[in-house]
Amino acid sequence: MTRLNPETTPRHELRAERARRNRDAALAAFVSRKAEIDEMLARLQALRDDHFNASPDDVNWSHVGSLGHVAERLRELCAFAFGEGEHAE
Repeated sequence: MTRLNPETTPRHELRAERARRNRDAALAAFVSRKAEIDEMLARLQALRDDHFNASPDDVNWSHVGSLGHVAERLRELCAFAFGEGEHAE
């Protein structure tokens, strides 16, 4: 990385370079967070595909309650992500 000399580099170039570095850092953080979400979604999908580890012969009301809790959290996330409900503008 080349460091700009504040003594000889015009201020607008320094500001532009700082802005570019800031954008690059934000993009790297965004990509990292997206990968984290992708991993969580893949795990949830696999759990869902396995019927949330519940055998049809063993399902009881605690399973229903647990799925209700998961569904409520997912509804909240969807409302936030799509700007719905209390998150609507």
